[in-house]
Parts: sequence; C-alpha cells; structure tokens
Amino acid sequence: MSDIKNDFVHTVFFWLKNPESSADKQKFEASLKQFIADSQYVKASHIGTPSVAERDVIDSSYTYSLMVTFPSREEHDKYQIEPAHQIFIDECKELWTKVLIYDSESL
Repeated sequence: MSDIKNDFVHTVFFWLKNPESSADKQKFEASLKQFIADSQYVKASHIGTPSVAERDVIDSSYTYSLMVTFPSREEHDKYQIEPAHQIFIDECKELWTKVLIYDSESL
C-alpha cells in the first residue's frame, strides 16, 4: 500500500456544465492529464469519476475528482501558481459550473 503520511493532500471535485458531452469530457481529461504530467510539484495523483454507490453519505453528483499530494504546503502553494496549472484553468474553466476543493494535512 502506498503511504501518503506527512503529505499535503489537495482534493478537487469538478462539475462539468455538460457532463454528457463526449467532446467536453475528452477536452477536460486531456488537459487535466497533461497538466498533471507537466507539474513540477505534484508527488502523486489520482483522477477519477464517481463510483457507483448507493449510500446516503456519498455525494456522487460531481463529474470528475482529482487528488494530488505534495511533500509540503509550500510545494502546494508553488503548484497553485505554476504555468501548467494556469494553462489547465484557462483551457477548461468554461467547461465547469462548480469546483469544490478540500485540502488536508497529515496529523
């Protein structure tokens, strides 16, 4: 099992305007994957879609999720302003209606 102990974890949920649009999903996925590949700061990443689960405590209303880890908050802060991140936002911001972020630090 991979250990993310002591990492800064940045989890992002995206709601696309047109979640059924193959063209929008293809553009979003390509841009997101390129951004993660080009990032100088991301230590580990996971890109996902909602799991099929039928429990009251699960919110599966989003279209995509992204979890990235960093060795420190400082590395995360550099990631926020790096060119790869800004390019992704510029390329895809018109595709989403909502973005929700949860950041956490290890105990």
